[in-house]
Amino acid sequence: MTARLVNKVALVTGGSAGIGLSIAKRFVEEGARVFITGRRPVELDKAITSIGGSVSAIQGDISNLADLDRIFAHIQAQAGRIDVLAANAGFYEFGALGEITEEHFDKTFNTNVRGLLFTVQKALPLLALGSSVILTGSMVSIKGFAACSAYNASKAAVRSFARTWIVDLKGRGIRVNVLSPGYTDTPGLSQFLTDQEKASLAASVPLERMATPDDLGKAAVFLASDDSAYVNGIELFVDGGAAQI
Repeated sequence: MTARLVNKVALVTGGSAGIGLSIAKRFVEEGARVFITGRRPVELDKAITSIGGSVSAIQGDISNLADLDRIFAHIQAQAGRIDVLAANAGFYEFGALGEITEEHFDKTFNTNVRGLLFTVQKALPLLALGSSVILTGSMVSIKGFAACSAYNASKAAVRSFARTWIVDLKGRGIRVNVLSPGYTDTPGLSQFLTDQEKASLAASVPLERMATPDDLGKAAVFLASDDSAYVNGIELFVDGGAAQI
């Protein structure tokens, strides 16, 4: 089978762990030259070793606009363009209504909404004709979960961005789609849930399991490649059917 991202330059934000790491791995396997970002240098070094192949790491926090400028200046100097932008970096923690703090709200929206918006906006000069922008959303964009209102709202904003940006970018040949995971067994989720709680979530899914990060990586390849050349503005749920019931 022919690799689907040969000669493509890709950026995966939040690419040092979890879903972002799996997306980056899949992109490299499909022939792309990949840049990943993350806040923690040690985790980035581990990711580079894990991914192998044509991948480079840039330390930075997408909620910091100066960091974004530095990231894109580096890619401009090293590659000159971006063909695939996977805006994946995100932040998650619980916060029930009545207990939400200003810090919790700001951390959630500064990364998931503000940071994502400026990631895409600052990437625009580098995005090639026919490029693909993939925004990591979540099935919570259409479902309500207790103690997650700030996070849920931030992912609903991501969905709204895609709808609007495909109109703003009309004429540039840039596609924007949302990749929305369901329950995904990542190291980050394991910080919040016990094995018993994860088993309970898996039992609620029509496919009776949680997603693996690689399930999302495979779907990201579809959205990044010419296989989805006429797919624009959608929210692709990779959730085993959990958001549909």
